[in-house]
Order: sequence, then structure tokens, then C-alpha cells
Amino acid sequence: MSTPILEMRNITKEFPGVKALNNVSFSVQKDEIHCLVGENGAGKSTLMKVLSGVYPYGDYQGDIVFEGEVQKFRGIHDSEKVGIAIIYQELALVPEMTVYENIFLGHEIRKGAIIDWNETLKRAAEMLKKVKLDINPSTKVKDLGVGKQQLVEIAKALSRDVKLLILDEPTAALNENDSENLLNLIRDLKKQGVTCILISHKLKEVISIADKVTVLRDGRTICTLDADMGQVAEQVLIKNMVGREIDNIFPKRDHVVGNEVVMEVRNWNAYSPAVDRDILKCINFNVKKGEIVAFAGLMGSGRTELAKSLFGNPDRFRVSGEIYLKGRKISFSNPHDAIEAGLAYVTEDRKGNGLILIQDVKQNITLANLREIANRSVVNANAEVEVANEYCSSLNIKTPSVEQRVSNLSGGNQQKVSLGKWLFVKPDILILDEPTRGIDVGAKYEIYTIMNRLVEQGMSIIMISSELPEILGMSDRVYIVSSGRISGELPIGEATQEKIMTLATN
Repeated sequence: MSTPILEMRNITKEFPGVKALNNVSFSVQKDEIHCLVGENGAGKSTLMKVLSGVYPYGDYQGDIVFEGEVQKFRGIHDSEKVGIAIIYQELALVPEMTVYENIFLGHEIRKGAIIDWNETLKRAAEMLKKVKLDINPSTKVKDLGVGKQQLVEIAKALSRDVKLLILDEPTAALNENDSENLLNLIRDLKKQGVTCILISHKLKEVISIADKVTVLRDGRTICTLDADMGQVAEQVLIKNMVGREIDNIFPKRDHVVGNEVVMEVRNWNAYSPAVDRDILKCINFNVKKGEIVAFAGLMGSGRTELAKSLFGNPDRFRVSGEIYLKGRKISFSNPHDAIEAGLAYVTEDRKGNGLILIQDVKQNITLANLREIANRSVVNANAEVEVANEYCSSLNIKTPSVEQRVSNLSGGNQQKVSLGKWLFVKPDILILDEPTRGIDVGAKYEIYTIMNRLVEQGMSIIMISSELPEILGMSDRVYIVSSGRISGELPIGEATQEKIMTLATN
């Protein structure tokens, strides 16, 4: 066997109160697509931050060997110099700058002390051609969709003559078409001599693209599986990731949905001044007590805008239409009114809008309903701890204590904190926008189990999801949104991926 391009030997990394990596070893062959999988908190991102120099030499134990030499990266610039580039799930682009400015940001092409913009434009066009992105390099990044921004990030990495490209959840925010285009690009990069490490929770993607897969669990290396030897299969991956068999990723429920309509929306419209167009047109739907109603559609179809416009309209769209809750017509001036009426909204962007990352678990869980634990506007600290512990227990939030900063939790546990925050307001209707985005299969199963428990207790759930298996596995009915309109409604017994996609593209 040839010498690996990368070896990470006996890597141990500790944070206060937790050993994030415990004697992890990991190696990658040249021109290989090597996937790294594991539950949230398994140590995948921490290991890559050690590799890229985010956690510098001396901050961990063990050795990084790249192209046969032991490396002592003091920062991310050191790893970039030897040809290692990392692209995070949260893209590191400057929205107000052009594509070509972003591609060469930090390593500008100069003539003497002056930036050579003509050469920059020319080289940027070459990089865009490599990633098969047909756009004007002078386009501002803010005017691109997420899929194209992801390709700009890869072009940026390639402009540094990258040898090893690390992609952390690159398809988490992409629709199916953009995801498939990105995976094809990764295959092309392999042919061009670029070695890739891919972190992903989407096991079907992993199975389709990986040459090898390394599984981490609880900060340890569990195994490395070789696709050529037929070792990479979904149930094998799940068993090694979670340490047990999960026979059905979508837990079954015996609950039968009744006929009581708890929410009805009639002729709902929304106009967005920001984009100067109608984004929702004549929306009609209803939700029954104890029902999970899914909203499917392509990215940009208007699903999130619908949820936010109903939840007190924080983006200040110009809305019209009627909302009925338990038969009573109602209107909301702001999200507080919606909360008071029994609605809650778990955002798709838990880090940006769902949580306050610098605050601890207990502060985040109680944030939306402080009056419940306050006396004359003073928060009862004991009650706050009691409530937080109760939700940590019922939602199985893995944290050393409720005093732990939310930023230190894994993605799956952050999502459960965000869910706990809204359950504490005791809603009748819970809107879940991409409830399992960026979390692993074990955490997904836990979220699904919680959803089933909530509807069995009489709560109703509106679920927005870009994952068609999730929609088919968890919902009772599906509304399909296309270009701001509801293009169809399907009972789950009649829904298929093909029918949903046909309606989503109408």
C-alpha cells in the first residue's frame, strides 16, 4: 500500500470537563474520498479543527503527519501553506464583496504593492470553470444561492493549490439537485488529484461517494470501512455510529389523528419589499389536533417565509388572508402575539436565530417564557435550574450541566435545547423548520421520537423539511409548495418521492 497523504496519530484533545478526542488515529490515502461519520459530539469537527490548525500545536496530544512530515500548525495559515483547506458548514464568504474578491481574499494577486485586478479576474474565471460554475466573477456573493456560494468556497480553496480538501457538512443546506452537483464535483476533483475528507450525516451520500469511511464515537476511532470490500452499508454505519441497531430510522406511532381542526389558513398572501415581489399567493391549508403536517418543496419555494409570516411576521412582509385557531379568527402583530395564542416556531437556523450561543443551557431553555419563572420581573434562579433540568431529562440533552454554554454542545444537543425552549411556552401548534438539519442519525431518531410523543399528547406539528424520506417517514399529510403556491396536498398513504417532486417542480 502507498504511503498515506495524511496520518493523524493518537490525537487527544480536552476541553474543561470533557475529553473531546481520546487517542484518535486516522489516515487518508492520496486521491481518496474519505468520509468521516459519527453522532453529533463524536469528535469529527474537533478532529478536523486540530488538522487545520484551528486548535494549534501544543493544544492537543499526538502527531499530524502530512506528506510524510510531522506538522506543527500554529494556525490555519500554516495548514493552508502546505495545501490543506477546510470548508465549514457556515460559509466564510463576505456577502457584499464580489466572487473574484472572495476567491482571492487573504492571498491577493499583486504587482508590487498593488493588487492586480485584471489578473485576479482572469484567475477567478479559471477557478470558477474548475468548479463548473457559470457566473460572472464580478457578481456579489449575496446575490447567489447557497449552492453556488458553496461552489465559490471550493473555488476559493482551489485557488490556494489545495492538496487535501476538507468539507464539513457541505450539503446540509442544499436541495437535492445542488447536493448531487456538489458530489459530482468532488468526484471530478479526485480525478484532478485533490484528496477529500467529507463529513456528512447523510448516509446515502456517504455510501454513494466514499472510497473509505472512518467512524468516530464518543471521541474514539471505532473503525475504518473500505467501499471496495463491500463494507460500507447503511445499517453497518448506523450500528457503528450509535453502538446499537436502529431497525427503523422513523419510529412508528399508534396514534390515530382525529377530525378536530386546530388551525386553518385561508387565502394567505405575502409580499416582500426586500425582493419587490409576491412570495406567497393564495395559500390554503389546515392542521388537525395530534397531526404532523409536512410542507415540502424546493429551496426558495416559500416554505420558511410561510411559517414566519404566520408566526407574527417578524420579517414584516405585507400579508393578507385569515388565520383561524380552533375556529376563532385571529391576527398577530408580532411573534409575542403568536406565542400567546399557542404557536411556537423552531427556526431552521438554530445558531443564528434559534439560540444565544454565549449563554448557557438554562438561559436558552427559559428565554421564551421568562414570566413563568419570574416574580415581579425578577427571574427565580432556582426555578430556572429546575425547569432546565426537567427539559434536559425529558429531551435527553447531553450536557455536563445546565450551566454549560450552548456553543459547547453538539449540533444535535443544540437542536434539542432549541426545541426545549419552545416546548416551555407550552404551545398547541409547533412549527418545526428543518428539525433535523445537520444532525446525526442517532439524534434524528431521538427528535422523531419526541415528535411522536408530542402529537400523542395532543400537540399538532407543522414540519418543514427538505428531506423527502423524513417527510414520508414522519408526516400524516403533505402540502407541496412551489413558487409561493400550494401545488398539491397528499395523504401520506398516497405520497411518494416522485409525486412530491413532480408537484414541487410545477
